[in-house]
Order: sequence, then C-alpha cells, then structure tokens
Amino acid sequence: MHFLITLLQDLDIDEKLKEAPDDYYSIGILIGNLVPFVVLVAIAYIIYRYSKNRYKEE
Repeated sequence: MHFLITLLQDLDIDEKLKEAPDDYYSIGILIGNLVPFVVLVAIAYIIYRYSKNRYKEE
C-alpha cells in the first residue's frame, strides 16, 4: 500500500522547500501534504461510524 501511495504522490518535499521563495510557501507545502491525509482519515472515520450504527440497528 505504501508503495502505491509513493507512486501517486510527488514526494520531493525537501527539494520544494529548498526552492521555496519564502516561508509562506513552506507552510503551503505542509498544508498541501497534510490535507489529503486528513481527508482520507475523515472519510474512513465516517464510514466506520456509519457501519457501526447500521450494525447496531439490525
């Protein structure tokens, strides 16, 4: 799974930070790399809660 994620993402963060024009760019890189992870975790949690509640009702 990790290999698949590595192929799908551009992981040249260190290179991007070296070429960054200012500190705001590095903050944008950090946020841009964390947002997809946070979204995936939120989706997984919503699916978990939905499945758990659905199982209780049966």
